[in-house]
Amino acid sequence: MRKETTLKDEALYYHAKGRPGKIEVIPSKETANQRDLSLAYSPGVAEPCLAIADRPEDVYKYTAKGNLVAVISNGTAVLGLGDIGPAAGKPVMEGKGLLFKIYADIDCFDLELDTKNVDEFVRTVKILEPTFGGINLEDISAPECFEIEERLKKELSIPIMHDDQHGTAIISAAALLNALELVHKDIGKVKIVINGAGASAISCTRLYCALGAQKANIFMFDSKGLLHPARTNLDGKKSEFVNDRLAADAALADALAGADVFVGLSKGNILDGEMVKSMAPDCIVFAMANPTPEISYDEATAARQDIIMATGRSDYPNQVNNVLGFPFIFRGALDVRATAINEEMKLAAVRALAGLAKKPVPDIVNLAYNNANLVYGRDYIIPKPVDPRLLTTVAPAVARAAMESGVAQNPVSDWGAYEIQLSKRLGIDNNLTRVIQTKAKQKPKRVVFADAENVAVLKAVQVVVEENIAQPILLGNVEKVRNIINEHSIVLYGVPVIDPKNPATPEELERMDRYAKILYEKRQRKGFIYTETRQIIKHRNYFGAMMVETGEVDAMISGLSRNYPDTIRPALRVIGPKPGIQRVSGMYILMSRFGPLFLADTSVNPDPTAEEVVEIAELAAKQVEKFNIKPRIAMLTYSSFGSVATGTAAVKMRTATAILQAKHPEWIVDGEMQAHLAFDTELLRQNYPFSTLANGGPANTLIFPNLSSANIAYNLVRAVAGIEIIGPIIMGLKKPVHVLQLGSSVREIVDMVAIAVVDAQRG
Repeated sequence: MRKETTLKDEALYYHAKGRPGKIEVIPSKETANQRDLSLAYSPGVAEPCLAIADRPEDVYKYTAKGNLVAVISNGTAVLGLGDIGPAAGKPVMEGKGLLFKIYADIDCFDLELDTKNVDEFVRTVKILEPTFGGINLEDISAPECFEIEERLKKELSIPIMHDDQHGTAIISAAALLNALELVHKDIGKVKIVINGAGASAISCTRLYCALGAQKANIFMFDSKGLLHPARTNLDGKKSEFVNDRLAADAALADALAGADVFVGLSKGNILDGEMVKSMAPDCIVFAMANPTPEISYDEATAARQDIIMATGRSDYPNQVNNVLGFPFIFRGALDVRATAINEEMKLAAVRALAGLAKKPVPDIVNLAYNNANLVYGRDYIIPKPVDPRLLTTVAPAVARAAMESGVAQNPVSDWGAYEIQLSKRLGIDNNLTRVIQTKAKQKPKRVVFADAENVAVLKAVQVVVEENIAQPILLGNVEKVRNIINEHSIVLYGVPVIDPKNPATPEELERMDRYAKILYEKRQRKGFIYTETRQIIKHRNYFGAMMVETGEVDAMISGLSRNYPDTIRPALRVIGPKPGIQRVSGMYILMSRFGPLFLADTSVNPDPTAEEVVEIAELAAKQVEKFNIKPRIAMLTYSSFGSVATGTAAVKMRTATAILQAKHPEWIVDGEMQAHLAFDTELLRQNYPFSTLANGGPANTLIFPNLSSANIAYNLVRAVAGIEIIGPIIMGLKKPVHVLQLGSSVREIVDMVAIAVVDAQRG
């Protein structure tokens, strides 16, 4: 109960903190001076108005309509919460808008309509048509949702889709095609049992039939039993799937005997292992109720070794997740200005998703799921949500289908250019944070937190535990830690707390003696005396570093409440650098809208030599490659390619660049250069065409001449631009120890823990 209460508190805080809600409107044009404003509004704005009045289709040229989707609901069927009303459903609609943006760069307005009257709903949406390029209907109860969508599709000339109906249908249909292919069964001959008869189930079944499934072989159940011609209480579209090949009073277990496919769109735990055992050989079970499937993955796979199992959950193979569909379907529809989302476009999305699962999996996806050989098969029948190819695979397939079916008003003429345009929308690998956390969850490691007497750390530890990112151990005064936990209603059941200053048991005393001896052996010829080590080892950063060094934990997180040198020094003295590394260094990751940027050295070396800069760049490149991203390295200073002949920093970076290019001729690395050139490839091509960074995109790895410039750069960006930052990541240590920035948020701490776990997984 306390966990639920805490999750409630965290969720409410998340939605209320800072600017309430999850979305905002940001200007896309310059607004710096009066001239800009006179163009944006009066008098300049009159010109696009007149142009559109003269040529209505120019609204797509001069306004945001072509990239703007409305997420519209009346709150009558919100998630699993039911009819909670339009205002209460608004957080969900904002969340849907957020997903549109982060997955497909589609802007959204969420509209919550206070009406259950179908005519009123349709009329309201209809008169809003000039504003939007597309309409995503959401969380509207059946049977009204069918009529609303059907009428709007007839009366409007922009793409309309009720995602609750069609999203699951499209994703599950792709999974079904692949599952049937793997077990060599014909969709036209298989027996399909469907539990649930709401909007999603009806839409799923219709799409399966469009792919070749036969209604005579489909047995659908609602809460009252089998949809049978003898029933007199069938509402909505249920009569479309009546079947008299079983008795009217047949139970779900009766229908499952000999069935090839079970599709669950109902509620949890209505199947058991015996029912699954009664199904045909190589049975397919899609238990898609969320968060509790109709049968658990473990129970189903224990009952049948030959089963192909899918759920709506991310912690098991074959997740049927609507986010695989709607962002990319609307992206393709908007890009060709489709007048509808028709059956041909939905089937194109189905086949694109099914085909993508058969292609070699990118390293970024394997990284996320801790599987070096994720391949098409029984445990991989549908792409993963972090797959960066979804946008460039599904959207073009939908766009092409719109063109072929005659609903595209702005056909694509150059498919290669269109794919490049899609790739640039979000930035390559800009889902890095999600990938890292997903990978960490595959094999959580033991992480010691040296600053447990801090509320932000403890809140982050709670998230780490709930998300199964790591197995935490806390260092601090036990009473202080417990008081903070209780005061802030933090739930950390079973998480051990160790106080190095007050060993309380013989085992703890023995460990202190052992640690002191190890430290003394390491430092006895470097100024330490034995009695001193017994006191030093009581410091949490030394104690935590020793836990890492002895293998009792796999990584350490520290630094939030202490000076940076006080944190890094113990790690250097206890763990030390990797063989061949002269100096450890620090790197930050900035999650820009164009993709991740890697900055080094941001935290350790005040004024490195040219040779040390080379080592920093090499460590940074290796770290970037660990994220399956190809480094594009810019060596930054105030000079560009010899424009300043003298000056310590310019000469240093010029020399370091020459060394790197000689040592690693295959690398994309260049400099010395001013920072803006690292991103302005057009300017590079015009003025410095010889540069290895002039083609192929901007730099992603920035190496600075000294700590001052690097530290100023990332702090300035962090404060002014509000970009998400991960770091600093300490590079060059033998084992992972990472140091938190003073004032790190809970989210930033969790990100650092995930990085530490992924580092520890690599060993």
